[in-house]
This record gives sequence, structure tokens and C-alpha cells, in this order.
Amino acid sequence: QVQLVESGGGLVQAGGSLRLSCAASGFIVSINAMGWYRQAPGKQRELVATLTSGGDTNYADSVKGRFTISRDNAKNTVYLQMASLKPEDTAVYFCNADRINYYSDKYSSLTWGYNYWGQGTQVTVSS
Repeated sequence: QVQLVESGGGLVQAGGSLRLSCAASGFIVSINAMGWYRQAPGKQRELVATLTSGGDTNYADSVKGRFTISRDNAKNTVYLQMASLKPEDTAVYFCNADRINYYSDKYSSLTWGYNYWGQGTQVTVSS
């Protein structure tokens, strides 16, 4: 009943910019932390950036100063503005929401759901 859908990935040259978006759908009341993770071929999924509902951010050292995470709570959407992209940023980027309060048709009540992931969006940076 709750889904995360990413958009905005693509192919860009080194030094370029991209903006990723992730929208949560459903009868959502609130979302705690939202964030972005990425997984390059042959590597484990890693944290890129997170943003709590209170505005606290956390960035991987590799993206500090280049990436900016933001969110629009009214739209249940989180963004990742990526600048000065490098070939090593090439990966599938996944959106995550750690805890969502939403209205459940199944239970006819508000309920909490945990650890939601989007389907991923490919970002490829050419040198």
C-alpha cells in the first residue's frame, strides 16, 4: 500500500549534474527518515545520504560537498541533487524510507510500516 518510486537517473559526463527524485505513494501521514543508497556492480549497497524529518542530514564522505539531500514533506518526496559527478559515482541509486505512518485499508486504521525501498534508478557517469 506504500510504494517508493525513483526517477531522474541517466547518463551524464564527468563533472555534470543530475537530480534524483523519490516519491512515496499511499495514504501517508508521516515519514521519519528518508535517504539514498547506491550499489555499484560487484559491490555492496552503501549509504549516500539520509535526512530525518527533523532536518538532520548524514552524508557519505565520498559525496560531501557534491551531493545535497532535501525533501518536500507535503509531497512525501526526497531529492538528491548531485553535482561534480565522477565515474565512481556510477551505480544504481535506491531510495529508502525507514518508517512510515499510513492508513491501511487492510486494517482500516493508521499503522506503521518499516524499511521501504524503491526499485532503483541507474546513474552512469562517463569519463
